[in-house]
Amino acid sequence: MDKKVRVRFAPSPTGGLHLGGVRTALFNYLFAKRNNGTFVLRVEDTDQNRFVEGAEQYIVNCLDWCGITPDESPNNPGAYGPYRQSERKASYRKFAEQLISDGYAYYAFDTPEELDAKRKEIPNFQYGQATRMQMRNSLTLTVSEVEELLATQTPHVIRIKVPADEIVHFNDLIRGDVSFETSLVDDKVLLKADGMPTYHLAVVVDDKAMEISHAFRGEEWLPSAPVHILLWKYLGWEAEMPAWAHLPLILKPDGHGKLSKRDGDRLGFPVYAMNWTDPKTGDITKGFKEMGFMPEAFINMLALLGWNDGTDQELFSLKELEEKFSIERISKAGAKFDFEKAKWYNHEWIKHSSFDRLHLAVKAELEKAGIEVKDQVFLGTIIDLIKDRCTLLPDFVAQSSYFFNSPAEYDINSVKPKWTAEKADFFNAFADSLTLTDAGTAEAAFKALAEEKGFKPGELMLPFRIMLVGGKFGPGVFDIAVLLGIAETKARIAKAIAVFNN
Repeated sequence: MDKKVRVRFAPSPTGGLHLGGVRTALFNYLFAKRNNGTFVLRVEDTDQNRFVEGAEQYIVNCLDWCGITPDESPNNPGAYGPYRQSERKASYRKFAEQLISDGYAYYAFDTPEELDAKRKEIPNFQYGQATRMQMRNSLTLTVSEVEELLATQTPHVIRIKVPADEIVHFNDLIRGDVSFETSLVDDKVLLKADGMPTYHLAVVVDDKAMEISHAFRGEEWLPSAPVHILLWKYLGWEAEMPAWAHLPLILKPDGHGKLSKRDGDRLGFPVYAMNWTDPKTGDITKGFKEMGFMPEAFINMLALLGWNDGTDQELFSLKELEEKFSIERISKAGAKFDFEKAKWYNHEWIKHSSFDRLHLAVKAELEKAGIEVKDQVFLGTIIDLIKDRCTLLPDFVAQSSYFFNSPAEYDINSVKPKWTAEKADFFNAFADSLTLTDAGTAEAAFKALAEEKGFKPGELMLPFRIMLVGGKFGPGVFDIAVLLGIAETKARIAKAIAVFNN
């Protein structure tokens, strides 16, 4: 590539981080890594009405959990700061005023009441070429009137003056040539009455100042592209404009429309990377992390929502994604979110992860459930034995709690109908002669005694499992018995017999 790659993820600190936002950050990160570039986090906090305390740190925490930590950010500034738009406020008015001087923008003094009246008067009102000369702005007022309004600090905004009957086109790295008719584009506000820029002005000024080479963002921003292209041109920076890539939407599971938080609430899955607590209400919106997803699985799942490497491979580490990612393999079409597939990724990552990768997370889940883990070797054996059965990290609790505590309850209904005194005698005899050298030896002894007592081993295996674990689940029952040891296995057999006999 001719110029140095610098990309940015530029979220607004207004609440939880949607998985679509994380995917945008991920694609920025992967493109930067693939091209020896720089991944920048820029906080777009110019909308003070929507600013939420704590949201910026939450975004940082989400990126850290995912393993896609920015090279430059408010917390790790480089040579292109500040990295919060609110701290760059002074720079924006200068460029807005320059646009006015050059005839590309104008002051608009319309009050909210005047704008509301115009919306009632004109259906689907847009402030633009067809209406701007009916409004109260520096195009319709005299120079002296404008100067007086400015001198008296009359509230006003600055709007771009979109030209009539032009075609604005640009090359999108995903969609190819994209064009817009300016007659369909309204005069967007560039600078608000509080002196803060809107996204339209800020994104252009900041991308120029930070020397951004490529701009990845969701396709919902496509309608704004002509305004941004015009601003790059009007400010004299067209030659330095970043290459654009508008990412496909992440769609609802049925494919109809963009995935939203409401869809997650309705269908019972998270759409945020991590738990988000609303500072005003205290309401918690659940995230993938707290539901029990591994970051490796979350990132793997997100990468394949709209991208593939051209093969049938589905499991990718972050390192592999860094090596294989390319814009050419990003789809134009929206990608349907499938929560069952997301869980499949997590199950696969749990299965393929080592004890070193899993043990702290599993230990934390067990301790949350009130289970104290002292023996790390014992925990490691358990993890290797049950991880194939776990889809989410909390599943380790249900799948392993019986290794630490004798069952408090039993699936009685699965045993009682066929429970007999003869079966009780069998288990008492088995306990008396119990040896647990290894699972194979224990199983052979169990089957030999069953034959001697006139039972088919199959009709005794389920009661034995329920004695040890409380239900019809878990790995091989003799593997469980070996791990529990002779004394604990005997104690559980005796305790269960007493319950089954009642």
